[in-house]
Amino acid sequence: MTLILGWGDPLNLFHEARSAPVRRTTWHAMLAGLQTASIRGGFGGAAEAVEVEFTPLGAYQCLRLPLHHLANAHLHPDEVLGAGWSAGLTERLMATPDWEGRWALIDNALARQMVDAPPPSPVVAEAWSRLRACHGQLSAKELAAATGRGSRRLQVLFGEQIGLPPQTVSRILRFQRALTLPSGAGRSLADRAALCGYYDQAHMSRDFRGLAGLTPAQLCLLADRSASRGKAPVEGRLANVFDH
Repeated sequence: MTLILGWGDPLNLFHEARSAPVRRTTWHAMLAGLQTASIRGGFGGAAEAVEVEFTPLGAYQCLRLPLHHLANAHLHPDEVLGAGWSAGLTERLMATPDWEGRWALIDNALARQMVDAPPPSPVVAEAWSRLRACHGQLSAKELAAATGRGSRRLQVLFGEQIGLPPQTVSRILRFQRALTLPSGAGRSLADRAALCGYYDQAHMSRDFRGLAGLTPAQLCLLADRSASRGKAPVEGRLANVFDH
């Protein structure tokens, strides 16, 4: 989940749908939940911004609302954090001359949001940890057995504290694993699909197109270029992989 606070030119997002024209939205401050489809975005001119990437459980504690309300959504942070929250913090960020000071401001602002916040369910924390450890290669039945909770209960807890059901979370984690797998680990796209838990290469291709709007070959080429520029994978994703 992503929080952006910016100044200068706004962030432009281009939302595409099969049966509708491309829709553009502009943001100086934005909060985005977990996404299951691709969104193109960028700045048209000079801009500065702070981008905070939450873990789902961190977002649950900080935002204090059921996260299914944010799934596949983009909204102004004040709708969740209170009127004037974004403007006040952005003004302080602009007035701070160095990034170390800016990060301290962000840390303090988010820490205040988490004071007395209810912790995530231990069941969700365990299930999330298990899914991340195996890059989504765990079935709903296996996850239920590992956590001692029924599949229906896990669906409800994940919707509240992660934002998406376990099956969709697994799909995203497999995608991230396939995208960041070093080229040497999978000699071909078929090898990559097998290593990352897809039924076959066609299954991987469908997921890549659905989640990112590009083929595995196109995305893996971008990932390899990013890695060659010294931008190694961090937490299952590549920094700036879509810069070009």
